[in-house]
Amino acid sequence: MYNKITIIIAFILILVSCNNKEPKTETAANGNKNETTVVLTADQIKNAGIQTAMPLEKSIHVVIKLNGQVDVPPQSLVSVSFPFGGYLKRSDLLPGTEVRKGQVIAVMEDQSYVQLQQDFLTAKAKMEFLSADMQRQKELSEQDASSKKVYQQILSDYKSQQIVIKGLDEKLRIIGIDPAQLNVANISRTVSVKSPINGFVTKVNVNVGKYVNATDVMFELVDPNDIHAAMTVFEKDVMQFSKGMKGKVSFADQPDKLFDVEVILMTKNISDSRTGMMHCHFIHPDHHLLPGMFLSGNFELNNQRVMAVPEEAVVRYAGKQYVFIVKPNNAYEITEVETGITENGFVELKPKQNIQWLQQTIVTKGTYALLGKLKNKMED
Repeated sequence: MYNKITIIIAFILILVSCNNKEPKTETAANGNKNETTVVLTADQIKNAGIQTAMPLEKSIHVVIKLNGQVDVPPQSLVSVSFPFGGYLKRSDLLPGTEVRKGQVIAVMEDQSYVQLQQDFLTAKAKMEFLSADMQRQKELSEQDASSKKVYQQILSDYKSQQIVIKGLDEKLRIIGIDPAQLNVANISRTVSVKSPINGFVTKVNVNVGKYVNATDVMFELVDPNDIHAAMTVFEKDVMQFSKGMKGKVSFADQPDKLFDVEVILMTKNISDSRTGMMHCHFIHPDHHLLPGMFLSGNFELNNQRVMAVPEEAVVRYAGKQYVFIVKPNNAYEITEVETGITENGFVELKPKQNIQWLQQTIVTKGTYALLGKLKNKMED
């Protein structure tokens, strides 16, 4: 009995002892995972080839690459139609044909043209009669030989006929017929369509014998002297461009053939794709350029003063960029940074809150050795 009690007491003491033991701490391990500082010995610094320097304020030459296409302003892209419709009797135009302002580019035919000319000449003839009758009635009315009511009626008819003639006059001008030159002898069933600009043909939408409605676009013409480059600019770069800035553009399949351009307009709005549109004038126009052709361009910005370090100072890890800042007692702290322009082996460091770059010493060589050491420390 005594032995049993002794065994039970001993078992209870063992359980109490186990429950009172403190759990193993992982503080050190977890602390290592969050640390951003590496400490090296003098030998490790020498073996890793660590070199340091302070960031420099440098003037960096900036070239921004853009894409775009050949474009024309609305006043230089002309859609030619014929407001009265009709049949196309003749046209020699082909896409690419050069045309001059006032040149006949098509001949239209329709009986409605004959009717319009007939109505105008008839109205003019009636006008001559009404003019003479009005003068006669005016004289009779003044002599009380005729009723004033008759004179007023003739006067009203005369003014109404003036309106009719004016309307027909404008209709004739719309289709290119000079009312002053129209008479019975030169009534015609055909009308010439003339080019409104100097340029070349980009589209021909009709063929001989086809009936053309008033709303149909027969031809599209472009004035090559007003062709420009419409370049797409990302939102972050929009403010760096201004009117008068020079650049060079080229075709994607002819990168060696460069065209000099000058910025004439920067749009004041940003699209849903976070881009703006910049319009550039070709300094030496080339008539072989066609609207819609794709372009790539280089635009040189004024030299900018930036904080810069050697490219080797910046390490890339997990999609981010870092530098190591020198701390006391051979310590190096990794710091995430945002970089900018790169030129001649130097890269721009963007401003960072709470850090004055001119007061910091940066590791310029051996940065990846430090990164490897830090990764090993985190894994331990």
